[in-house]
Amino acid sequence: MRRSRPNAILCSWARLSVLILLGCAGVSAPAAVLGDPVSDDRKASLERLLHHDCGSCHGMTLQGGLGPALLPEQFTDRDIDTIAGMILTGNPEKAMPPWEGLLSISEARYLARLIKNEGAN
Repeated sequence: MRRSRPNAILCSWARLSVLILLGCAGVSAPAAVLGDPVSDDRKASLERLLHHDCGSCHGMTLQGGLGPALLPEQFTDRDIDTIAGMILTGNPEKAMPPWEGLLSISEARYLARLIKNEGAN
């Protein structure tokens, strides 16, 4: 039997919750949980994806369009893992598609850092 989408979303949130709890406890998460590091070539692809694919709804300059702005000041109250979770699971109520399956957790976290303007580490 095929898994329903809500179970996949719960799994994503469960993985991110584990990351957050481990971080709060001062424990390093294993690489399998965090995902592989993002290569420099992939970082360039993700930056294009942010401005072109995400920009098709959020505006090419990320200042808003069909979707809300993706500017650092919009996310001061959200951490990297929360934003990465939003990217991976999407928001069907606001027509944002889930990127899980197309992006890894580490890639979603990289995009979240770009959105928060925290650098490309």
